[in-house]
Amino acid sequence: MSNHLFLPLIVPLLSAGIITLVAQRRVIARTIAVSATLFNLIYSAWLIAQIAADGRQVTQASNYAAPFGISLVADGLSAIMLFLTALLMLLTIIYSLATISRDRERFYYYPLLLLLMFGCSGAFLTGDLFNLYVWFEVLLVASFGLITLGGTREQLEGGLKYVVLNLMGSTAFLVGAGLLYGVAGTLNMAHLAERVGHLENPGIITAVVGFFLFAFSSKAGLVPVFFWLPTSYHTPAIAVSALYSGLLTKVGVYALYRTFGTIFPAELERYGTLILVIAGLTMIIGVMGAMAQVNVRRILSFHIISQVGYMIMGLGLVGIAGLTAGILYMVHHIVVKTALFMIGGATEHLAGTGELKQMGGMARREPILALLWLLASFSLAGMPPMSGFFGKLGLLQVGIDQQQWLIVAVAAAVSLFTMFSMLKIWNEVFWKKSYHDEIALPRASAGLLVPSVILVALSIAIGFGAESVLEFSQLAAEQVTNTETLVRDVCGPNGCDAVDSAISTR
Repeated sequence: MSNHLFLPLIVPLLSAGIITLVAQRRVIARTIAVSATLFNLIYSAWLIAQIAADGRQVTQASNYAAPFGISLVADGLSAIMLFLTALLMLLTIIYSLATISRDRERFYYYPLLLLLMFGCSGAFLTGDLFNLYVWFEVLLVASFGLITLGGTREQLEGGLKYVVLNLMGSTAFLVGAGLLYGVAGTLNMAHLAERVGHLENPGIITAVVGFFLFAFSSKAGLVPVFFWLPTSYHTPAIAVSALYSGLLTKVGVYALYRTFGTIFPAELERYGTLILVIAGLTMIIGVMGAMAQVNVRRILSFHIISQVGYMIMGLGLVGIAGLTAGILYMVHHIVVKTALFMIGGATEHLAGTGELKQMGGMARREPILALLWLLASFSLAGMPPMSGFFGKLGLLQVGIDQQQWLIVAVAAAVSLFTMFSMLKIWNEVFWKKSYHDEIALPRASAGLLVPSVILVALSIAIGFGAESVLEFSQLAAEQVTNTETLVRDVCGPNGCDAVDSAISTR
């Protein structure tokens, strides 16, 4: 039993409760928030090493035998997502020290951040579909609170669109889970992996997968259920936008990887072509939307949509190779997209606006920000030796090997348009002459620069250490798709049905 798997859930939840009691004492609240995220970061790094050495980690709540109890399961994909969640949360808190007002801190800003980390960590660790639904609702509540914190009209409008479509996705998820339980008699992922392939009515399973595809696509921001993202991600505080850009849509991508890879591999082959079509349209519409925008955070928000298409391309290229490339690309994107939002947010914070026509001169005034922007932009566009190059190269290689020429052409073309739209921001924000009195503008503080420096340095490190990251991504992909070892690790050597039969006959 790996009972330590409860720690990344208990620590943020307890910390959020304590901060709620001392919310007016800013120093104490900040210290507790940093300590909790730092604990999760160190723990998840240790967990990655444990999984690389010993394989999947499993525990059962209250020692109830699976598939009847609540299972927590950590594999390579879970561990890397836990690590990145904690890293982004820690850097967001540091960034918040320079950008978040006292009023927002007072209204339970840090408890909401920790509650969001609690929900995301639970979603990555759960071994049960119903509990995945519960964790989605936890993080939805926290994310809605953060997106509307401040109470401006723009925030409330964006928050309303955000929550309505996410509730539609949650409803579809719940309907699909209910149908699946009706035909399979379980929602434990290991048990489902054992049973789904032997059900007598495969047509119902195809319909269930359709519900899940819609539900998780709405969380990930895929075409055609993406429109909530660019209308809401630019409205909250800059630090919140940066956190959402790297994290929230990837929870939906993670759910797609987990359900299709573990529970419905046969359905993935049926849906593979449709998933590739969705991926291609998502890339195109996202990058076209970015090119049409004139606000920094709106441009970057549309790029989230476009880049999620690459991750789903990895799923549509059915097989371990495609999933490996998709995981590698997701790791890159989480790091780089958060960095870009933080850098773009820093320029907005300094200039007092995010409108391109009202900005300029940042390259001369803030050369460090300018350099960070160029490096992160090159990574997003897939330029070597940055992390984005190896993620896209892996996807293109798998696509070429499978002779999926259309999606390969789309992915390559979108990379060029991505670079074009990023250069538009460079020209308007950094290169052209400023219309403001540059001497009167504030200077970038360490709180604005340090998180971006760390993330850009991590992107460079992933590029130079791409072989090691690729190896762990392959391990993660193999663990997601290896249902035999999953059933053994969760339910024992005889499988989940054997445990079910033994308890039923008592």
